[in-house]
Amino acid sequence: MNNLTKMNILKPAEEIFEAIVDPVKIGNFWFSSSSERWEEGKTITLTYEEYNAAGDITVKELEKNKRIVFEWAGDHIVTITFVESENNSTIIEINEEGFKEESENLIGDLVDNKEGWVYMLTCLKGYMEHGVNLRASLVK
Repeated sequence: MNNLTKMNILKPAEEIFEAIVDPVKIGNFWFSSSSERWEEGKTITLTYEEYNAAGDITVKELEKNKRIVFEWAGDHIVTITFVESENNSTIIEINEEGFKEESENLIGDLVDNKEGWVYMLTCLKGYMEHGVNLRASLVK
């Protein structure tokens, strides 16, 4: 089972793509840090300082300014797609697959997952459109 989340950001796909794959920029809206630049075939360590947590993702596919596919949480596949419109805005689509339909907590897992992606996309929108780091108050 999958969970799809979308948001429109008033910036070109190239700028948004770069913010995600660049280990310096990612801390302004998503993870506190990324061990290195995201590239196809690499395993990247992502850290959340505010939650005292870290974990690895494996970048499965990377098509510049179009899509990123990575695996995390053991068996979850996340596909981030960048759909650019004529007015230099981009719809970011995040599709996460790997939820077990037979799980007792399926609804809770899907809701928690959706909340996480909406939070990330909201922080990304604030950073890209206004230069604001909405995560900054959490990492103190």
